[in-house]
Amino acid sequence: MTDLLRKKSRVGDIILVMLGAFIMGLSNNLVYEPMGMVTGGISGLSIVIKSVSTTMFGYGVPVWMGNIVLNVPIFIASYLALGKKFVVKTVLGAATFSFALYIVPVYNMCGGDYLLAAVFGPLFMGGGAGLVFLASSSTGGTDMLSMVFHKYFKAYTVPQILAVIDGIIVLAGAAVFGVHNALYAVIAVFLTSKISDTIMEGFKFAKLVFIISDKYKDIAESILTDMDRGVTKINIKGMYTKEDKDMLFVVVSNKEIVQIKETVRRFDPNAFVIVSDVREAVGEGFVEY
Repeated sequence: MTDLLRKKSRVGDIILVMLGAFIMGLSNNLVYEPMGMVTGGISGLSIVIKSVSTTMFGYGVPVWMGNIVLNVPIFIASYLALGKKFVVKTVLGAATFSFALYIVPVYNMCGGDYLLAAVFGPLFMGGGAGLVFLASSSTGGTDMLSMVFHKYFKAYTVPQILAVIDGIIVLAGAAVFGVHNALYAVIAVFLTSKISDTIMEGFKFAKLVFIISDKYKDIAESILTDMDRGVTKINIKGMYTKEDKDMLFVVVSNKEIVQIKETVRRFDPNAFVIVSDVREAVGEGFVEY
């Protein structure tokens, strides 16, 4: 049974990596390349190389080809510095991404509208990257390069090194396509990171509620019976009054927050209530493992 679950997990990871990498390819060919927006990464550098080679030689090096050629030395360096296991996990994502760059026609989906490009580009790129990251993989490129540099420059973190490398590529894009394009590319980079983080952390949002009230027993009973939600009591002490109190700790869905506030108000209008966002809630009453 365990072996079967592991096989299913591996198959699921492969599907996630291939689907995510292909979606990233759509973002590049339908938004970034036709709009001249360089958002970093090896694919961004390949867009710059294509534009420069077209100007100098009349023939532009295809982005898919540039992506493959530039990734080869990075994979070799990663193999030597980080080992075979790390590189093997990345090959599928990099190969699928390059295949998508090759097979998907370059088409200006946003029709020259940079605002649309800065929004819909990250939807594809961030969504695809999030799926790839969910499978604990990547599409190679500057991610791998930053890890290689990190091995020899321990004083700097991988995100710091990655930010410098991608920043240099974005500046190269600004030099070739102009500052206007680069500014929209920076917006796209920010949105891409937010979307990929959301994909990895999940859409299972909830609300965390802390309730401090002398009527905590009545409030807890109502939440347990009327809302069918679990409640945890925490012993606290007020530093101003020096009095021991009891605080209720409750996690509810977004749509239940109004009901729980009305419940508290019904028993104790003077209760102190703190409501906070929860990125993900996993377990009984929410999303099961």
